[in-house]
Amino acid sequence: MNNNVKFKGPMKHFMRWPLYLSALVMLLDLLVFIVSVKAGILVSVGTVIYIFIAVKLFRYHKPLIINDMIAFANQYDVVEKRMLEELALPYAIMDMEGRMIWSNRIFSEITGRDQFYKKNISTVFPDITPDKLPVAEEQEISEMSTHFGERIYRVSMQRVTMGEVVSHADILENMSQNVSLIAMYLYDETELKEYIQKNEDNKLVVALAYLDNYEEALESVEDVRRSLLIALIDRKITKYFSNFDGLVKKLEKDKYLLIMRQSSLETLKEQRFHILDEVKTVNIGNEMAVTLSIGVGLNASTYIQNYEYSRIAIEMALGRGGDQVVIKNGNNITYIGGKAQQMEKSTRVKARVKAQALKEFMSTKDRVVVMGHKITDVDALGAGIGIYRAGKTLGKPVHIVINDPTTSIRPLMSGFMENPDYEPSMFVDSNQAKELVDNNTVVIVVDTNKPSYTECQDLLYMTKTIVVLDHHRRGSEVIQNAVLSYVEPYASSSCEMIAEILQYFADGLKLRSIEADCIYAGIMIDTNNFTTRAGVRTFEAAAFLRRCGADVTRVRKMLRDNIDSYKARAEAVRTAEIYRDYFAIARCPSEGLESPTVVGAQAANELLNIAGVKASFVLTSYNNEVYISARAIDEVNVQVMMERMGGGGHLNIAGAQVKDTMDETERMLKEIIDQLYQEGEREK
Repeated sequence: MNNNVKFKGPMKHFMRWPLYLSALVMLLDLLVFIVSVKAGILVSVGTVIYIFIAVKLFRYHKPLIINDMIAFANQYDVVEKRMLEELALPYAIMDMEGRMIWSNRIFSEITGRDQFYKKNISTVFPDITPDKLPVAEEQEISEMSTHFGERIYRVSMQRVTMGEVVSHADILENMSQNVSLIAMYLYDETELKEYIQKNEDNKLVVALAYLDNYEEALESVEDVRRSLLIALIDRKITKYFSNFDGLVKKLEKDKYLLIMRQSSLETLKEQRFHILDEVKTVNIGNEMAVTLSIGVGLNASTYIQNYEYSRIAIEMALGRGGDQVVIKNGNNITYIGGKAQQMEKSTRVKARVKAQALKEFMSTKDRVVVMGHKITDVDALGAGIGIYRAGKTLGKPVHIVINDPTTSIRPLMSGFMENPDYEPSMFVDSNQAKELVDNNTVVIVVDTNKPSYTECQDLLYMTKTIVVLDHHRRGSEVIQNAVLSYVEPYASSSCEMIAEILQYFADGLKLRSIEADCIYAGIMIDTNNFTTRAGVRTFEAAAFLRRCGADVTRVRKMLRDNIDSYKARAEAVRTAEIYRDYFAIARCPSEGLESPTVVGAQAANELLNIAGVKASFVLTSYNNEVYISARAIDEVNVQVMMERMGGGGHLNIAGAQVKDTMDETERMLKEIIDQLYQEGEREK
């Protein structure tokens, strides 16, 4: 049989080299004939003998060589299988559904399964679900990490097409050319992961800790006890962070620099930084509890950048009211704490300094454009009116951006639009504002510090002079390029802040009664008739406005509701659901209402008057979005809840806008309430 076997390819040419050499010898014989006939005859005889011997040897050895090659091929298949069997790398073969077909010895030893284990791979590695397999046409390799026992493996699964192999099989017919298998390899990365984790744990974390109300707390203590109060606070902070292998360095009387490992930070996060509560327990007769704010920076490219992150974080913590921890991890920001109300500052030094800075910026520009948040409310309008009067005192043209006036502000706006003392261009929309704003314009944002919430976000990029005046707590999204930012979360309203600024703005500034009415109305609305977040400075601002001609009766008439709004508010209260015994959740009907979001906010205030309700949430559908108005008295932090839904605000007054259905939004809200219960965010 072997005589009929023929070689092909390189082997064919290799086996024929004696024939090729015979042709060369015959050519040399011909040349010898030309030189000498006798010599040619002699060489010819030798050539014949050479060809005869070569043919004999070829015919004799060819079957032997073919037999040896067949034997080698058979042995090679065994050797190849043996090598795969003994391969140190764990290896297995599965079908496209993940069913095991075969595995090598080391794979079998690791998993404790037989080499011909026939069940699905998920019974061995639960993490390898069908969606993790490389089954898609364009997907050839899939990688993932998984745990098995105490080891960590990187699993590499490669799709192998078997169509060509199957097509040459003798025992199978009509098989598809797309037949594929999955080859799986395991790479032990336990030590590598451990080293990576150790490196992560030992990364440097920089933090800044500030005492929020240091001066106020000292003033409430006798002089002889002040040093003791400071010493107790220092000792508590130093001891707390030393327990976590942290270094504490006091920078100033109320400021500390903290350095720790990232592993220590993770432990502190798990414990929710209970140093915030421990500091409040320091009491030696001080009437006011001391609160602490911490800003943490980590995972920057340099140590200096880490410190910069911590500085940004502490500014956010203070801007959000203090008594909390803000962690800035690259672009990710985490908030912990923030349950206490920020104490109102008794001094007005900051308001006076900000007023002078605002005057300088307005004096150097040709025009002033002021805008509030979308769906402008009474507080934003009142603040805009205050800025209008300040700009007019300096002789500058002032424009207030309002796109769609709601029913709550139309009575106030009509007093200006129908008054010949005010120019028609006092109120403009976004398109008109874009034509007015240039580098010689100062854009003043009131009642919001989020660029996406402003009436016209494009204006923020059309000038370099931007001023932010707001009373809401800062979130992750802030106006970055502001030349002057005055954000005071303790203030009851933006109108309160503006009223204070106007008192220090210029000696010749005089508010007209209609302007005072508008600013006074803003304070009334945001404080719910001076019952919510109304401090000493709130009443002082109201007294200033009263002296300027604000009339309470006139304001009350302008803020009255129509019958449809009143009915909608009553319906929301009637259908409210009490969730988890303390949370009132209601839906406000929006059909036929021009300003349903305002009605929703009013309904949320109404629900707080129900005994046992600690927080209220009113959902209102408007412009294909669901607006949430959240209110609380003092036991629940609704700001944290609204931030998780993309909104923000204060501890007891907050809101959010969700692009989803009413049912889905309510479900999300209830999930957040459940999460906060589990995390212990709610005050017990």
